[in-house]
Amino acid sequence: MDDGSADVALIERWKGGDQRAAAEIVRRHAQALARFAASSGEREELDELVQDTFVRAFNSLESFRADSTFRTWLFTILRRLVLDRKRSEKRRRNQVELDEGHAIQAYDALDALVADETAVRVRQAIERLSPLQKEVFVLRVTEGMAYGEIATLVGSTEGACRVHYHNAMRSVKEFLDDA
Repeated sequence: MDDGSADVALIERWKGGDQRAAAEIVRRHAQALARFAASSGEREELDELVQDTFVRAFNSLESFRADSTFRTWLFTILRRLVLDRKRSEKRRRNQVELDEGHAIQAYDALDALVADETAVRVRQAIERLSPLQKEVFVLRVTEGMAYGEIATLVGSTEGACRVHYHNAMRSVKEFLDDA
């Protein structure tokens, strides 16, 4: 059974009153949603965003038409929540990006330094991309989504997403090569 079929079966079980099916749906998709939210610039309250995504999804299951996969639908809901949050924050104050801080690593000092510098350079390269290129790049690289799914999620065509990904990859490589 592929992932899409498994999700449909779990949805039907949940609609039939099986609460374990809902827990399984959350288990299957929560980490990917959190990674996507983090890659979209969300650093705080990731759990809350993911939880809100599932609440909205479960409250709107009757409107899920399966035009795309359930996973893509969840990403669409999360994307809207993130965009709404950013708009709200922008209205309240000038948007300030918070630094994640430094996590304690089990590496020696040189490994930690190199890893930190590399991560900073990659983040800088990704931040230079257009918003659409950034979304396509992150969904493809970190989530392994197919271009068709990405196109549905961002409201574009598969071919355009391929071009955005190619251009994003070229820009990231050029930025890193200039270091």
